[in-house]
Amino acid sequence: MDDWSFIDIARLVERKQAIAVAELAKESRPLAEGWMAFDGPESYVNKACGFGLERPLTEPELEELVTFFTSRGIEPRVELSPFVAPALLEGLARRGFVLQRFGNVLARKIPEAGDLRALLPLGWPEGVTIERVDPQDDTTAREYVEVAESGFLAEGQPLSQEFLELGLRGVRRPVQDAFVARLGREVIGAGGCESSGGVTVLFGTSVKPAWRGRGIQQALIAARLERGRERGSRLACIISGPGIPTERNAARLGFEMAYSRVTLVKRGEGLLPSQ
Repeated sequence: MDDWSFIDIARLVERKQAIAVAELAKESRPLAEGWMAFDGPESYVNKACGFGLERPLTEPELEELVTFFTSRGIEPRVELSPFVAPALLEGLARRGFVLQRFGNVLARKIPEAGDLRALLPLGWPEGVTIERVDPQDDTTAREYVEVAESGFLAEGQPLSQEFLELGLRGVRRPVQDAFVARLGREVIGAGGCESSGGVTVLFGTSVKPAWRGRGIQQALIAARLERGRERGSRLACIISGPGIPTERNAARLGFEMAYSRVTLVKRGEGLLPSQ
């Protein structure tokens, strides 16, 4: 990435992730240079992240991490980059943490000038408009959350009130922007981004099933790259599951693999998993 080493990108992305979950969650606590967060049963922000790049955790800190979650009845969960100290992995392994899943962090430079929509290999999807959501417009903000979250739920599964409220808190963060894709008046796709420190992270992109395969997700990526440039970012990142459409669409728009990250969990009788 020329100006950024992979470990530099990891420091930026993992720190931003930790700050975001701490601000979104109902409860949070610092842990080394990162954060632990809890937002109720099953919430996707129930995690500890953003630590381990500067030093491994001490034994008391590892115990604090486990207790923070188990005392609230949920499985302890951590997200780590590949650049953490081996001693941290060893300490987690001794406490029974196991691999849950991988995630890939993709990155690309945001050019200072030029038409970012020209990146779209098939051009702009016909009849589709993309608009940035006004955080004070409750109707559109709710539509955004419902569509953005739909791709992460089983088909037909309703969005819970807790997840709706969490999504709306995100829309109203000053560093965050939400976008919806419309065909006529219908919202058919949505995605968010967060810009700070010269980096824009794209996340939460979903397109309704009937409209997939038409370049709408790519258009949402281009619109958020434009917003990142407006906010002064020079680098854009996407965290994606390996091999899913988001990763393929990002690659078509010039994103490259920066690093893989892992999610580790500690199972326990009576402890609830999180999404």
